[in-house]
Amino acid sequence: MSAVTIQQMADRVAQLLEERLGLGGRDLAAKLKRAGRTLPKKVRDSGRLLATSAHRAQNPKLLGQIDMGEVTEAYDVCVKHLIAIDPVSRRRDMFAGMVGSVGFGVLVLAVAILGFLAWRGYF
Repeated sequence: MSAVTIQQMADRVAQLLEERLGLGGRDLAAKLKRAGRTLPKKVRDSGRLLATSAHRAQNPKLLGQIDMGEVTEAYDVCVKHLIAIDPVSRRRDMFAGMVGSVGFGVLVLAVAILGFLAWRGYF
């Protein structure tokens, strides 16, 4: 495989990170840094390997040092995980979590106010 193929793999993973997780950045390394712990450790490590391999592939002398088996395996791990993410359900779950936490806060506040009023003898 050539440097173009490795760069295409890195670009595809970067595109999936942008589409599925809404992450911005100029390249794969920047997007992986923004993803942080959103991704499992194995996917993060595979993405880093792919990003460093794409960077090394730009230098013809370093291209021969790249293990294409590892790069292909890292690409497969990243794509397999990112394809499984549904952006719509992810947003829906995040919204439901926010609504739930705000609702719980309002419930606690109402109980505290009613408790205070009962303690002061208004009930």
